[in-house]
Amino acid sequence: MPQAAAPVRIAAVGDIHVRETDKGKWVEFFKAASAQADVLLLCGDLTDHGYAKEAEVLAEEMRACTIPVICVLGNHDHDKGQHEEIRSCLINDNVHFVDGDAVVIKNVGFTGVKGFGGGFGHHMLSMFGETANKAFVQEAVDEALKLEAGLSRLDVEYPDIKKIALLHYSPIKATVEGEPEAIHPFLGCSRLAEPLNRQNVLACFHGHAHIGTLEGETSHGVKVFNVAKPILQKAGFAMPFFLFDV
Repeated sequence: MPQAAAPVRIAAVGDIHVRETDKGKWVEFFKAASAQADVLLLCGDLTDHGYAKEAEVLAEEMRACTIPVICVLGNHDHDKGQHEEIRSCLINDNVHFVDGDAVVIKNVGFTGVKGFGGGFGHHMLSMFGETANKAFVQEAVDEALKLEAGLSRLDVEYPDIKKIALLHYSPIKATVEGEPEAIHPFLGCSRLAEPLNRQNVLACFHGHAHIGTLEGETSHGVKVFNVAKPILQKAGFAMPFFLFDV
């Protein structure tokens, strides 16, 4: 009998918030992830204050990583307007950024976007009212459309492939539970869940909600994991990354 293919093991974490003073702090983390997984997902807020100099420190630390890395940016990475410099500093043959793009590693398809806020379910903001409010809603719509495009690209080019999504903002309310309810609209948006449901995604990983909940699922049963580093540390993970087998 032919042997089944070994599962592809994913390590995932968000919100590592690397600072300029972190030289040497992350080497063991990247070595451990490389030893235990086949691919590493970094779900936004790679830097603490959004400075390219912080990304330079992270780039040096990531030399210890010997497995492919797939990243999205977070709100902290955008804070100083240096997000393109951060991306350029980190990207290389082993480090991939997705923003509606698709990457295939070991016959598993990965895509993702930063995402945006807007609220969940019946309390999701609608395209109504002042121009500023409409612009806020439009940002979430645009991010959901980019996510849909990446997933569709995988479907067209690799119709039988298993699909994994990574975000920074949450696509569901369940994984932000624990955060003050007043800020839930700024932690994610149900619009991001719609492409996950339509495109039969196997699992989605995000961060951003530091005191949210580790695990939930969409209305169609897509598994969603909030892998923000503070949540993993509170849950007692020896190394702050979550492991998932595909």
